[in-house]
Amino acid sequence: QVQLAESGGGLVQAGGSLTLSCAASERTFSQLPMGWFRQAPGKEREFVATIDWSGARIDYADSVKGRFTISRDSARNTMYLQMDRLKPEDTAVYYCAAKYGVVTSTPNEYKFWGQGTQVTVSS
Repeated sequence: QVQLAESGGGLVQAGGSLTLSCAASERTFSQLPMGWFRQAPGKEREFVATIDWSGARIDYADSVKGRFTISRDSARNTMYLQMDRLKPEDTAVYYCAAKYGVVTSTPNEYKFWGQGTQVTVSS
C-alpha cells in the first residue's frame, strides 16, 4: 500500500516562495495519478493541482494558476509543489494524495493521503 509523506511547509511572508515535497513509500507511485489539496480552518478540503502518472496532464485550480507548479520525479518516488508569489489566502494545511484510475480534481476520489504540512503566509 502506498504511503505518502509531505514536507517543506512553513511560515513565509506574502510574495515569498515555498516548495513542498511528497515522498511515496513504493515504486507503484510512478503509475498513479497524484495531486495536492489544501484545507484552511473552517473550510472544506479543496483541489490545488493534479498530475497524471506520466506528467503529461497537469491541472491547477484557478486560484493558484500561474503561481504554483506541480511536478513529479518517478526515479525518486517524489512529487513537488513549487509555490511562488504566495498570498495570505494560501494559508492552509497542504496534503498530497494518490489514487487509482484517471486523474481527477475531486478529493473524495483519492485513496491515499499524507499527514499534511502547514503553510502559513503572513501579510
